[in-house]
Amino acid sequence: MRALQITTLLLFINIISFSQSEEGLVKWLTIKEAQELNKKQPKPFLIDVYTDWCGWCKHMMKTTYSNPNIAGYINQFFYPIKFNAETKDTIEYNGKIYKPTSPNPKTPHELAIKFLGNSLSYPSTIFVSNNFEYNLLSQGFLEEKKLEPLLVYTVENVFKSAPYEEFAAQFNNAFYDTTFTKGTLKSYSIKEIEKLQKKKTKKILVNIYAGFCNSCKVQNATTLKDTSIVNYINKHFYLMNFDAESNDTIMFRGEKCYKTVLNGYPLNTFALRATNNRLQFPSIAVLDDKQNTLDALNAYLTPKTLLPILKYYAEDKYKTISWPDYIKAYNEQKK
Repeated sequence: MRALQITTLLLFINIISFSQSEEGLVKWLTIKEAQELNKKQPKPFLIDVYTDWCGWCKHMMKTTYSNPNIAGYINQFFYPIKFNAETKDTIEYNGKIYKPTSPNPKTPHELAIKFLGNSLSYPSTIFVSNNFEYNLLSQGFLEEKKLEPLLVYTVENVFKSAPYEEFAAQFNNAFYDTTFTKGTLKSYSIKEIEKLQKKKTKKILVNIYAGFCNSCKVQNATTLKDTSIVNYINKHFYLMNFDAESNDTIMFRGEKCYKTVLNGYPLNTFALRATNNRLQFPSIAVLDDKQNTLDALNAYLTPKTLLPILKYYAEDKYKTISWPDYIKAYNEQKK
């Protein structure tokens, strides 16, 4: 299954409306247009840095940016910018003015130098997010498989919790490596967990995901199949996998939870209750044996990041030591 053939939160693409051209299917904006739109509704920028003489730039337009799924995803979740690295225009970007370095042809613009430094290679693709605070540069031609994890990494804020190289490797394992398989987690319903608690008490993990969340799919297919994670969870927790779009009615803490419209989208209220109204995707809610929420892990997590968090709660360290002190000691022991 192609990674970006997605049923997303807001994305319903009618590919018939697109027309093939040398610009691809992406609805490109100028830097000025993107910044004006961003003031009204913030979105990440995807900046295609090209030159008129760059053959691979043109090839990327005719191939990668002409893929309906790729283009549809970009058009919905980014402000896509096409920037000529050798333009002679004066450009304002993020409150600063940038000018051409020379009137001569084939000379880089000041903004191109800001974006690319001394590595003036084309095409280059820049992903700008978090109100201009985060920038990720990818240089060279990007086929669909190479572009997909970059898009998800930026849109779903994975950059806040994981290095790109790690996420890209896991993304490939999740969507393209058919031989990738590891451990299997035991998963239970709330009713089953309540019965099991009478025999042996354990803390509870609620793994909350949704069909439109690609980083959820990556985390479920990789982090939550990692042998060390699987073994630790199966031993120390009762796990509940929960689709936030579920139609099920669930009794939780004496309250009936059900699917309803939340922030304009149909989600099950159990996802909110389990995370104490701190739901983001992906989320892992950590509950004690009485179903009280101890924490909501609202980020994509690698096995290396998740394991110490699990130990922090399973071993009751959270009762006696702060997380910063715990993780500092944990990392020192790992050296």
